[in-house]
Amino acid sequence: MTDALHPQPSRVNPILLQGFAWDLAADSRHWRLLTDNAALLADAGFTAIWLPPAYKGQAGVDDVGYGVYDTYDLGEFDQKGAVPTKYGTKDEYLAAVAALKAAGIDVMADVVLNHRMGADASEDVLALEVDPANRYRPLGEPAEVTVWTRFTFPGRAGAYSDFTWDWHCFNGIDWDERSGRSGIWLFEGKEWSEGVAHELGNYDYLMGADVHVMDPTVSAELDAWGRWYVETTGVNGFRLDAVKHIGAQFFRRWLRDLRRTTGRALPAVGEYWSEDLAELRGYLGDEPVMSLFDVPLHFHLHAAATSDGNVDLSRLFEGTLVDADPAHAVTFVENHDTQPRQALASTILPWFKPSAYALILLREAGIPCVFWGDLFGTPETGDLPAVTELPLLMAARRLLAHGPQHDAFDAPDVVGFAREGDAAHPASGLAVVLSDRHAAVKRLHVGARHAGEQWVCVLGGHGPVVVDADGGAELEVSDGGLSVYAPAAAESELGRSLDRLVRQR
Repeated sequence: MTDALHPQPSRVNPILLQGFAWDLAADSRHWRLLTDNAALLADAGFTAIWLPPAYKGQAGVDDVGYGVYDTYDLGEFDQKGAVPTKYGTKDEYLAAVAALKAAGIDVMADVVLNHRMGADASEDVLALEVDPANRYRPLGEPAEVTVWTRFTFPGRAGAYSDFTWDWHCFNGIDWDERSGRSGIWLFEGKEWSEGVAHELGNYDYLMGADVHVMDPTVSAELDAWGRWYVETTGVNGFRLDAVKHIGAQFFRRWLRDLRRTTGRALPAVGEYWSEDLAELRGYLGDEPVMSLFDVPLHFHLHAAATSDGNVDLSRLFEGTLVDADPAHAVTFVENHDTQPRQALASTILPWFKPSAYALILLREAGIPCVFWGDLFGTPETGDLPAVTELPLLMAARRLLAHGPQHDAFDAPDVVGFAREGDAAHPASGLAVVLSDRHAAVKRLHVGARHAGEQWVCVLGGHGPVVVDADGGAELEVSDGGLSVYAPAAAESELGRSLDRLVRQR
């Protein structure tokens, strides 16, 4: 499949950028920032960007985008206290998409179809309260509750769609206005969806008013919205939020139908938050319609960063999606949910983060995703420092990470791999060694084609080495460190690439 995540042969070594962090300033300027810096992002090596939810959330300009209110309001209507979203206006969003595409970057829209929040009116409905720890276990008998489920979007006044959402469009909710308390209620005549995660009995319900995506009228409206969104914005594909809470059969049908009706490839990557590889593979099924983020690998990297050297690095890729199904794996180190103080906080510690990025950027398998907060830091909160090694690692991916790969994951505390390079990329090839304990020297096979060459340590601060007649080299790494070596002939090209980025900034 040729698309934004699996690019044309001329666009080798793609990199996806998560184009936001959780705590960006709520100044409605983000779309303009991306427009102004599209060329810089392209020169840094990004081939695709995942943008945050572009539609109006219940908290207006303060909503990151996941408290979905109106998916047709892209910052165009005076709703929830303002016209723009946290990131800007509709016109600014469309301009950002156009600028990014013009720079050669494919745009992935964040699609959140699991829930709605901030309803315009409440309704009385018969519902069954269920145990939050087991959604199949009822707590008493059905009773009437008052719920916020009627969405009329008065500020939009029927523009683009006159569909009104009411309680029939949802499976359940977590607040009863009548009693003034929280819980989980399943609406009369509704059932939790199948094909979702089995946590808590059934993990269909996540938050807010839970959208009944399989209801025929809801499904038809989501189809119409999908066509409108693609045709209006021109996005290339999707990042799909919270897919483990939405029946797998829905996205299999929705994506296939949308691709057919729009005539576009529309690649998609889903967020299925589970460390269990079997769950991810089960969701993908025999004929995957999307890729998934490699959550198991993220947690392996987190364990390596926080275990004080007590993780076996030789088993780092065991049980990961990129190892089992690299064609459908999007690898990542950090995202907006794993930042400190967020719901899924599992932050990779700074000392290990360069090594983690080397492991996803410089290997041949999977599509790597770089986090905005790691590239630029999070000055709004001070939670994350910028990973200063990232520009060099991305340049090394673009220029050097080509050809056959040779792994040396054969020791618990010092591992490495090398890429031989190829004739299509002059001076390509590289070698990576990382340690989670003591300094060491590791022998890697870099390829017989490099015999007699001098290789330099472009990251790590060690001296040059000469590749022996068999294509091997003895490479140093510091305590808990990362070393990246490359042919001496590549050093000047790496420097020129980084200089161009510095000048543009």
